[in-house]
Amino acid sequence: MSQVSVLYNDQETKVDPGTKAAALIKTLVPEEERKKIIAARIDGRAIDLSTPVTGDSKIEFISSDSPEGLNILRHSTSHVMAAAVRKLFPGTKVAIGPSIESGFYYDFDKKTPFIPEDLQAIEAEMKKIIKAGEPYVREEISSEKAVELFEEMGEDYKVELIRDLNVPTVSIYRTGDFVDLCYGPHIPSTSYIKVFKLLTIAGAYWRGSEENAMLQRLYGTAFLTKEELDDHLFKLEEAARRDHRKLGKDLDLYSMHEVAGAGLAFWHPNGGRIRRIIEEFWYDEHYKRGYEVVYSPHIARVNLWKTSGHWDFYRENMYSPMEVEGQEYLVKPMNCPFHIIIYNTKKRSYRELPYRVAEMGTVYRYERSGVLHGLLRVRGFTQDDAHIFCTPEQLKKEMLNCVDLAFFLMRTFGFEEYEVNLATRSESYIGTDEEWDMAESTLAEALTEHGIPFIKDEGGATFYGPKIDIKLKDALGRLWQGPTIQFDFNLPRRFDTNYVGPDGKEHLVYMVHRAVLGSLERFFGCLIEHYAGAFPLWLAPVQAKMIPVTDRQIPYAEKVQEELKKAGFRVEIDGRNEKVGFKIREAQLAKIPYMVIVGPVEEESGNIGVRHRKQGDIGKMNIEDFIARMKEEVESKAIL
Repeated sequence: MSQVSVLYNDQETKVDPGTKAAALIKTLVPEEERKKIIAARIDGRAIDLSTPVTGDSKIEFISSDSPEGLNILRHSTSHVMAAAVRKLFPGTKVAIGPSIESGFYYDFDKKTPFIPEDLQAIEAEMKKIIKAGEPYVREEISSEKAVELFEEMGEDYKVELIRDLNVPTVSIYRTGDFVDLCYGPHIPSTSYIKVFKLLTIAGAYWRGSEENAMLQRLYGTAFLTKEELDDHLFKLEEAARRDHRKLGKDLDLYSMHEVAGAGLAFWHPNGGRIRRIIEEFWYDEHYKRGYEVVYSPHIARVNLWKTSGHWDFYRENMYSPMEVEGQEYLVKPMNCPFHIIIYNTKKRSYRELPYRVAEMGTVYRYERSGVLHGLLRVRGFTQDDAHIFCTPEQLKKEMLNCVDLAFFLMRTFGFEEYEVNLATRSESYIGTDEEWDMAESTLAEALTEHGIPFIKDEGGATFYGPKIDIKLKDALGRLWQGPTIQFDFNLPRRFDTNYVGPDGKEHLVYMVHRAVLGSLERFFGCLIEHYAGAFPLWLAPVQAKMIPVTDRQIPYAEKVQEELKKAGFRVEIDGRNEKVGFKIREAQLAKIPYMVIVGPVEEESGNIGVRHRKQGDIGKMNIEDFIARMKEEVESKAIL
């Protein structure tokens, strides 16, 4: 039998056909690296180590400490969880169980709900399976045979998946008595699973459709070491502590109400105060940088959205038309067409460009109820849209200014770490290659000249132009969608948006979409979680709480409050008949930056006792010094 050639790290090795990938590890991989290998790739296709080499090929090995290896480990752990559930709860049907960014899940159809205590029992059963070192055995069988197999087992969801695949053969995996439909690959055996933890129980519609059965989803995670697992569990606890939905209620910032409709936020006075501060800062910076603020309607005739292309390309995210006097209208999902209408109200010369318009515009987009999530995914939101109309010669400078503004605002709000992507043209796009080359290189130059590293997202742009996509990293290292800066070849053509050049002729205007905060709702949710509700002084809805020691000091507290208010600070008095310690704890729980304690001694001396929510008691000071301290902190927008 003639041997076949295997290429590994540019070195060629001859092996017998049928040699399994696992057998090649000893030949090709240094001894110190072998224990980490859990799977492989043959000619780019991920495979189990039990897969034989059948012809000339290139092989790569997948290590457990690589992102891909960790995904395989977690997916294999989900199979163990499903096997344990099937054993403990006979009659439970299994649906799908993929690995996800932070772990894995599996969906189950079980007649009675899982309870938290069930997770402990499932974990115990999983440990038995892991200890037994059950191998993951892959089989390729005909779809007909697979349907028969899973019908016998009563696994309706697997049967539906197989039929929808509409392929002649499928792969299944056996782990002990458990059989699952799966593409793979998997770890060699369950003994490779070191540390894992089942986390939560949730509901999920089969295949994400509200028209289908509601299943029960068990979430879990797996890591290579206990230290990694402990760190992950700590971050989960911290994330729960920072959850904007909980803090939104605790700090009386906002609420959602089914009576009004899902995905619609009600901003309470505390949240409204913060929003107003954000907006005023935003307006001031835009005026400084040459933008003009505009306002546009919330609805427009359907024909406008047909001209813009939204009717054809974005209809599934738009609400149904409403009829007004025989005309169909839509609530707006975007502000862009309205800004173009404003630009097009008169013929514009190149001397008037760049023309920059900005709007805190409220838009409405249909999102399925299953994806709604507090303020982070809503149906009605206010977007800080801006559009710049310029000549080709002005484009680079405008891009530089957009990048500068985006990073200035984000750093002011306390975000210092980012992940930046530059999305380039996809297979289908409008405009010429020359236009796209120019736009892409201009965006890249804007980032490079600011010293901002970025990753090219090849083919990630929409059909109408390349974009810069900035994700913010919060205090827990999580990424949040942040500013976007996008070039548009589409709308100026659709709306015949031009300018008169030096040659006296009309030329197609260059248009830039730009959102720095994005959705105010999502940005606010992100801010809440970033600061765990403890906003810096300049953003805090209440900056200081006056705490009189007894009722006799209330008049003095009111006098101090008046002076602080005159200086421009937001101050409240806690005049309840409670002990000082209780009032301080309440103010701490409300995450108020300063507590001002006034007792008989302070009243007699004309001073105040000051306590900081993080630094604790910072002693007595006169009112003028306290005002100066607060002013410096607010003006510098310090993050304390």
